[in-house]
Amino acid sequence: MANQVPDRNALVASATAEAGLKDFGDTWFLANLDQLIASINAEAQLSEAGVGIATGGITRALINRLRFVDIMKRHPEIDDEAIKVAAVVVGLPRTGSTMLHRMLCAAPGMTGAKWWETQNYTPLAGEAPSDSGPRREAAKGIMAYMVSAIPDLMSIHPMDIDQPDEEVIIMGQLFASSMNEAMYYTPSYAKWLMDSSDRIQPYRDLKQILKLLQWSDPARKGARWVLKTPGHLMAIDAVLEVFPEAKIVMTHRDPVATVPSYCSMEYSLYRMPSETITREDIARFWPSRLKEWLSAFMAVRDRSDSSRFIDIRYSDLTKDPIAQGEEVLRRTGIEITPAIRAGMDEWVEANRREDRAPHQYTLEDFGLTREGIERLFDEYRRRFIAA
Repeated sequence: MANQVPDRNALVASATAEAGLKDFGDTWFLANLDQLIASINAEAQLSEAGVGIATGGITRALINRLRFVDIMKRHPEIDDEAIKVAAVVVGLPRTGSTMLHRMLCAAPGMTGAKWWETQNYTPLAGEAPSDSGPRREAAKGIMAYMVSAIPDLMSIHPMDIDQPDEEVIIMGQLFASSMNEAMYYTPSYAKWLMDSSDRIQPYRDLKQILKLLQWSDPARKGARWVLKTPGHLMAIDAVLEVFPEAKIVMTHRDPVATVPSYCSMEYSLYRMPSETITREDIARFWPSRLKEWLSAFMAVRDRSDSSRFIDIRYSDLTKDPIAQGEEVLRRTGIEITPAIRAGMDEWVEANRREDRAPHQYTLEDFGLTREGIERLFDEYRRRFIAA
């Protein structure tokens, strides 16, 4: 078949040759990679350029893993870092979770993984752990390519290499998060990820990677982390286990508004590696996939300690973001000081929605109807939107 990603052995050989390293540590993630490769080659409809994108991305992920295992062996003191996660922001995509996450991280004493760190979470060859220069330059190149390939990307999901972003990107390089199904049309991989993959180990590895990021940056000493990604919805049991001190912050917005917005975003993302993916493909997969995430989350939430969860409505967040940020921090045990309030306020003033172009989309673009979305998300809407 044309336009196929190489098999795992070829990709591993390429990564080890480029990195000059061979030790991947615990190879639990290779089962995930095998499923991803099979699904990409069977379903993703890659263009010739798409093969290069996928091959390069997988190879870079394997190189990051090799370098991570290497630096942890050379600096065992990294494992002594104490990671304190104050909050994990979840919620369906397009519900204001990015705004809340970045605003919280802007408060003094709080931190999150920066976009450039998520792309290469380990130092590059010859780069000191505290020297971010080469990795920041690499991130600039990646972002420039994405913006050139998706001209409306910044109106859909504004990004800056120095802004906090989703650790889903880090976990995607372990082939264990929603990142890959968001980049490539891979329904069978998504099903396997939900039904058959190891749900706990990816978060244990994420915690180790956060230790590396904290150890590498003295400014983070004593800071409390804020994590965020909608994909945590499908593995919230693992989040609760690995980060037992964290509050789970769920952002809420009517799926009638969020689902077509996310479908539009996914269509733009899928068109990077594929020239033949259609809006019908998107509509067949993503609404039901988002419902699946929600169902998995609610099943765990309903049997968990209710005090672990904080609910934030999108309408309240957009009306008074500082008040919502204060509520989250207060619930995590953080005293609200003038400096914390000022940090969040400065971020809000610098990142107002009206300062960027509107994201254009409709339900009809994807053959969706209001009635259909309302039916699909009926239980969620009754519980969190209409209440």
